Amino acid sequence: MAYLAGALILFFGLLVSIALHELGHFSFAKLFRVRTTQFMVGFGPTMKSWRRGETEYGVKWVPLGGYVRMIGMLPPRKGDAPGQVRQASTGPFQGLIESARGAALEEVRPGDEDRVFYSKKWWQKALIMVGGPAMNLILAVLFFAILLMGIGTNQLQPVIREVQPCMVPASQAGLKECPANATPTPAQQVGLKAGDRIVSFDGRKIDDYRQLQELIRGAGGETAAMTVRRGGQDVRLNVPITRNKMYDLDDTDKVVNVGFLGITPDSEVERQGPGAVASTMGDLTSRTAGALVRMPQKMVGVWNAAFGGEDRDPNGPIGVVGVSRIGGEVAADDTITGSQKVAYFVMLLGSLNLAVGLFNLVPLLPLDGGHIAGALLEAIKKLFAKIFRRPDPGYVDVAKALPVTYVMAAVLIVMGGLLIYADLFNPVRVTG
Repeated sequence: MAYLAGALILFFGLLVSIALHELGHFSFAKLFRVRTTQFMVGFGPTMKSWRRGETEYGVKWVPLGGYVRMIGMLPPRKGDAPGQVRQASTGPFQGLIESARGAALEEVRPGDEDRVFYSKKWWQKALIMVGGPAMNLILAVLFFAILLMGIGTNQLQPVIREVQPCMVPASQAGLKECPANATPTPAQQVGLKAGDRIVSFDGRKIDDYRQLQELIRGAGGETAAMTVRRGGQDVRLNVPITRNKMYDLDDTDKVVNVGFLGITPDSEVERQGPGAVASTMGDLTSRTAGALVRMPQKMVGVWNAAFGGEDRDPNGPIGVVGVSRIGGEVAADDTITGSQKVAYFVMLLGSLNLAVGLFNLVPLLPLDGGHIAGALLEAIKKLFAKIFRRPDPGYVDVAKALPVTYVMAAVLIVMGGLLIYADLFNPVRVTG
């Protein structure tokens, strides 16, 4: 039951996020008087729908996205009257474009001339399309604000949880016993103990563990004066900081030769302020954008995991099925406390909304970013026309990009199907 509850929480959390994404588009479309005929969560056959005014609202059976149907997303060819469709074509791609253009213009009724998407000002079109990703980004900030400021997260403290007895390189950090004739760590040599709080290092007051970590790494080969609080009393020690091969703090794939003390820090759940939310969002945005750039490479890994038996990359792409499975595993894990489970769900929903928001800003149709790029191109063309006193160039004909759009849509469908298959038969696991 716990597994099912966790899976459903994340599944419906993702569906609500999708609905709010579409609400972002819908709100601006209504504001700028674009006629919207459908507001749907999901794809495929309709599960349930109802009509309010000119819009049909509903939920479909395939929960892999959603859409708001706005009339006039594809414009007529310049020179054609609104609703007029030319039949002539000069090739297969042109025929494809005109066929799609005709289907889109069939929805335009007499009197809709000012209510079609393509007739709106460039900045209105941009806002309509930005509204969806912006909603996801706002949700991401909200979720991480709840996590960091409301629930709190485990923060490493300058308090010793364990003293490592001997020197081992980063590649052997998991050893349970020290090798024969291993050199004791500096912490072992000077008698540091579990529970010691390090209050100063080399004359500098210590406020957090990251600061201490950086000071230790920068003091390799030196003897540092250190003060620890033990049993309510301050103990002063001179510690010979040695050098050891450790993973870089900012690039865990890189090994560096740095100062080494030999302690494992303790951690506490701490609530943080708005500054931590801002810095966390900046860091996660940078990391997520980098992951999107590497998406093609990551999908190769998903293919190999799905059909070659390789282990799934825990930091690789994951679909809605995989997200739901992770929610079930976390909810059913008895070693995780209730507050930790809530924190994990909030963190995961925030991360998913951030990824969805940034992915939709990629400037390729059929993603929102493709329409945003078209609106910005229109603004640039209008600006140049104004500067050089040329006639208004009008709207950008995004229909000309339809061949690329269909290729991109096919790629997205294949990626989605591959993720579902991999999530079913070789899922990412976060517990046990």
